Amino acid sequence: MATESRQQKVVNRLHELRDEIEREIGLLLKEERIAFKYNIDKSRVRFKEGVKKLHRRQRITSLRYLLNANIKNLLSAPVVLSLILPLMVLDLWVTLYQLLCFPIYGIPRVNRGRYLILDRHHLSYLNTIEKINCLYCGYGNGVLNFAREVASRTEQYWCPIKHAQKAPGQSFRQRQFSSYGDADNYRNQLQKLREQLSQEDEQQTIK
Repeated sequence: MATESRQQKVVNRLHELRDEIEREIGLLLKEERIAFKYNIDKSRVRFKEGVKKLHRRQRITSLRYLLNANIKNLLSAPVVLSLILPLMVLDLWVTLYQLLCFPIYGIPRVNRGRYLILDRHHLSYLNTIEKINCLYCGYGNGVLNFAREVASRTEQYWCPIKHAQKAPGQSFRQRQFSSYGDADNYRNQLQKLREQLSQEDEQQTIK
């Protein structure tokens, strides 16, 4: 079918663009490591000698930070921090779900550690409050990205059908789903996408 062939070409091109973007981001990160004098050794960020001392000189104390803070930010902080409870429940529930169900479906489990990257609190130019903020944001966004990937794989297994309307923030894998209303090809496409999912390499699924 001409439409299917065209869609496949678009999907292939998107894969190529994604790989190209990943390569560019990798090169930019290497340039930043050189510019800001650090490297990564066994997942641990290590700055060159003397850099941490310079960073500590630029740190603002927690007391000064609070005194200069916007009053609206201070008043809303408890509401923001209260989200830690549902985030932890989501983290636990999604982890248990994929541990129990993904082996049954033949879906490769999502590596949670690849999504939860907590490293910004090691920066010496941040005070204690800023480090806590960075830990919180890193954990929260990491959990949501982890949960999204688990949900995305679940969707590909159970309901790999495109929506009739374009929705913002769709996962990359949704672009290869069966077309909305394509009853003739849905069953075959479902089986094909399930087989493709079972053979996925974790390295290729980080978006």
